[in-house]
Amino acid sequence: MDVLNIKRLLLVAACMLSLSAVAEEKIAVIDVARAIFSTDIAKQRQEEMQSGSEFASLQAKYDNIGADMKALQKEVEGKAMTLSQEKAAEYKKKMEYLRADMELVSRKLQAEIKALQNRIMQELQPKALESIKELVEEGEITLLLQRESVISATPDKDLTGKLVERLNKKP
Repeated sequence: MDVLNIKRLLLVAACMLSLSAVAEEKIAVIDVARAIFSTDIAKQRQEEMQSGSEFASLQAKYDNIGADMKALQKEVEGKAMTLSQEKAAEYKKKMEYLRADMELVSRKLQAEIKALQNRIMQELQPKALESIKELVEEGEITLLLQRESVISATPDKDLTGKLVERLNKKP
């Protein structure tokens, strides 16, 4: 046996040892954020926010502005051939105002949603971490990865659903 064949044999042996070590590892993936926002508590908080007067008012305002924009667009399309430059400029200005209003309301809605998400995370994150520790111990998992950092995993390796179930049972 020459040196090259010995190196190849050693490389193959090392690979086989590595594969057997990996096979003994229990690996799982989890999406903590998805689990938290899939809980009954998170869904309840979202419903409460959406039915609240401030959020409902903002949503209605957003919808009304959208309807006004569509109506104005239709009106402009219907009169496109007969519009003077001044009238066209006036419609354009109205449309820009409506867009600006819609953007502002949209930012307010997004801020409300983000604030709710932060509250939900603060409320449920400690329970989630506790539940994750329990799942890891029970499943004798040696390596737990964030779902976002994994390219492919079989459904039986994903603990997200189990985490949701466990969080729903916790007081």
